[in-house]
Amino acid sequence: MALDEATAQFLKQLGEAGSSPLHELTLATARTMYAQLHSLSGQGPPMARAEDVTIESEDGASFPARVLTPTAASRGVIVYYHGGGWTVGSIDDVDAVGRHLAERTNCTVVLVGYRLAPEHRFPAAPRDAYAALCWAAAALPGQPIVVAGDSAGGNLSALVARRARDDGGPVIDLQVLIYPATDCDLDRASYHDPANQLLLDRHAMVWFWDHYVPDPAQRADPDASPLRAADLSGLPPAVFVLPEHDVLSEEGEAYAERLRQAGVPVQLQRAAGQMHAFFP
Repeated sequence: MALDEATAQFLKQLGEAGSSPLHELTLATARTMYAQLHSLSGQGPPMARAEDVTIESEDGASFPARVLTPTAASRGVIVYYHGGGWTVGSIDDVDAVGRHLAERTNCTVVLVGYRLAPEHRFPAAPRDAYAALCWAAAALPGQPIVVAGDSAGGNLSALVARRARDDGGPVIDLQVLIYPATDCDLDRASYHDPANQLLLDRHAMVWFWDHYVPDPAQRADPDASPLRAADLSGLPPAVFVLPEHDVLSEEGEAYAERLRQAGVPVQLQRAAGQMHAFFP
């Protein structure tokens, strides 16, 4: 199936504007572009309360988070990790996403501003991600917890779900993995499929990994590539959202299958005609 009309038109407008491929940009320009793209989401709905907090990571560093409470009777907590290849993105960029999630689910959303590479390379982001989960469980006790994220954020969601199991951490009721990065193998068929060379392509993923985990041998660590974990049993139920046209589609499907084989309930939704970064 071809890209849907709106997505095709969006890519055409980017091309006409002379936008350079991501891997050819400076880090500062890439971060600005990411913010500009997310500004198209608008401001999002008002919240009963929006509070910025600072969370301490396990290595003593600190990072920001934003707590979005839709009503006085929130029915759960969503800890949300933004995408951006572990190198770009912020809680401001996904504020509108968080507000929409909070409003539609009536859950308190915690947006996590984990430290970014290359200033803070692996394993800074996984450490921050887990610290944010523990903070949310302690600050908002007695409510079901969902970990969720897109792309690199889906990667971090998968990691904290496994670490919570291994370390006896907070009970996670659901993991929502939106086109997650689950493996460091950049030679899967989906990376070379011409139909997938869109907003995110193989060159961009090489660029992200080189910033995040420069040592190729270290990329096989399950805390970088969750697909390589030896044991995926006992993890929370998982919902996958995978677009039809995405270099990450094959590894997302592989991770979903590994979870199924380990006895984890899995629901996989494919978004026909969509590309990576279609959410929100």
